[in-house]
Amino acid sequence: MSVKKYRRAVFLIIMLILTIVFYFIFCGGKNAIGNVLAGVISGAGNFLAGEYVPSYTFYDSVESQSEYTLKNSILNDIYPTGEYYRIYAGQGEACVSYDGYVDTIAQVVNITGQDDNKEDNNQNQENDVSVESDKATGGETESEKSTNIIAADTVTGNVYDRQDLNDYNFCQQFYTVTSITSLTKEIFRPSEFLDKDMKITHDSSSPQILIFHTHSQEKFADSTDDDSTSILGVGDYLTELLTGKGYNVIHDRSVYDYVDGKLDRSKAYTYAEQGIESILESNPSIEVVIDLHRDGVADTTHLVTEVDGRQMAKIMFFNGISYSNVKGNINYLYNPYRDDNLAMSLQMHLIGEAYYPGFLRRNYINAYRYCLHERAKSMLIEAGAQTNTFEEVKNAMEPLADMLDKLLTGVRAY
Repeated sequence: MSVKKYRRAVFLIIMLILTIVFYFIFCGGKNAIGNVLAGVISGAGNFLAGEYVPSYTFYDSVESQSEYTLKNSILNDIYPTGEYYRIYAGQGEACVSYDGYVDTIAQVVNITGQDDNKEDNNQNQENDVSVESDKATGGETESEKSTNIIAADTVTGNVYDRQDLNDYNFCQQFYTVTSITSLTKEIFRPSEFLDKDMKITHDSSSPQILIFHTHSQEKFADSTDDDSTSILGVGDYLTELLTGKGYNVIHDRSVYDYVDGKLDRSKAYTYAEQGIESILESNPSIEVVIDLHRDGVADTTHLVTEVDGRQMAKIMFFNGISYSNVKGNINYLYNPYRDDNLAMSLQMHLIGEAYYPGFLRRNYINAYRYCLHERAKSMLIEAGAQTNTFEEVKNAMEPLADMLDKLLTGVRAY
């Protein structure tokens, strides 16, 4: 057969197949053959969408939990500035909220194709920062009256063998990694991270810890209009607890996600970065920086546990590693402290496993940087979610403060 005849035959066969397929789908879709063919085509389409537009597949699994549209999901693949919803398999934890992380636009730019040296155009914008330095007050606070602030002195949970913890694969049980990044062996080196010294290096004669909130407007199931029942109020209590343990703490209550009278998180991380850089420049003694959030989950999810007979929200440590599966290391989101950030959250997780079993969720890993590059001892902490009560989240600050104190004074749970 000549090449010309061969091509014509192939073309006719293809046209015949397509004609049959379209006939069964659009004219006879109810019969078995039509359903099979439709399923094959649908499966092939979903496969290609998952390969080349991954947020399509991701969105499809959680579309009932958000107003996040498919259009935005596809745009997020081209300009991946938002957080991906996730199903936390087997643990009843539904998702990290889209609206909680869409504002990474200021930090993310475009991990699929932009110049690695691109700078954020918003970095030079001025931002007024209102800082409240929290000291122990002269009057008695509610927590000072309490005699049952939680601080565990006895190990009641898991203490893992150091040899096991040195193993990369063994440590994967402590992590959830979003689909757009990978916690590779080159990035995550547990043996090295467990050797890092996390002790604070100077006394409380000058500020040691900064607590701030990129998303100051995050609230809880029973929050009122008073910000004392929002994430700011939770930060107030964590500040009070750490101050009571002898630390010099600054609590930045600035609002970075409310612009022109409405919630706007499109540049919150940019504004927060500018704000805390100003604070750190004025207080170079600060060693620990904590961005305190609450998570966003399905309305049916309740992240709660019991510690010493009290109901409290679960805690999650969140790491941005400036690495995408598409581009590898994201150079314009370079974080000189990535190793230290990962070491801190790993050591904190092990302390929690030992002293407060069931209190922590798995550490969460995402591709971006957030504001974790300002200090070596930087953490983004998710305290509960919108379905928790304020009291549950406030209660959780007690074991969290104890865990921080243990870490910063050299306690190791391995």
